[in-house]
Amino acid sequence: MGSGISGGAEGVDSGIRAEAERADFGIRGEAERVDAGTRAEAARAAAGTRAEAARAAADFGAASDVVDDAAATLLGVNRTDLRILGLVFDAGALSAAPLANAAKLSPAATSTAIQRLVAAGHLTRTVDAADRRRAVVAITPRTVELLDRIYGPIGRAGLRELARYSAAELAVITDFLHRGRSLQLAQADRIRSLTT
Repeated sequence: MGSGISGGAEGVDSGIRAEAERADFGIRGEAERVDAGTRAEAARAAAGTRAEAARAAADFGAASDVVDDAAATLLGVNRTDLRILGLVFDAGALSAAPLANAAKLSPAATSTAIQRLVAAGHLTRTVDAADRRRAVVAITPRTVELLDRIYGPIGRAGLRELARYSAAELAVITDFLHRGRSLQLAQADRIRSLTT
């Protein structure tokens, strides 16, 4: 009798263990399904956030284009000439060859743009004191004032916006902008190499 009770108890015990294992497996399976669902949901949310960030970056670039179009219209120049003004403004003064290289223009196109900008009163062309064979172009004081009226308020407003972020956030923003600039310039080079 004792062995029957013992055998019956072992059977009940085995049954309980088996039921507990099935329940445990069910709980683990459900937890894994929930975990997989949570991971999938998190991946979808991250993809949505990336898409939103990409759209915001594209919108920022488009808004910059709108500003530059307005600036070019005010200055009475085309976008290539505006880019040349920006390069000369940043450098202080440039000769034609480095300017052509920075603007990604041929020497002839750069020379034509310089002539237009000198005629419009935006650039001065003087002989380089260090090399009398070279001409150097610089922004006229009137155009410096106009550029400051156009872009100065934008720069100041941008600095106010940046003041809202922590140093760590600014590091991420700066990294993103540097990487984005490199990506855009590389893509511009790629596009220039295409043939139709």
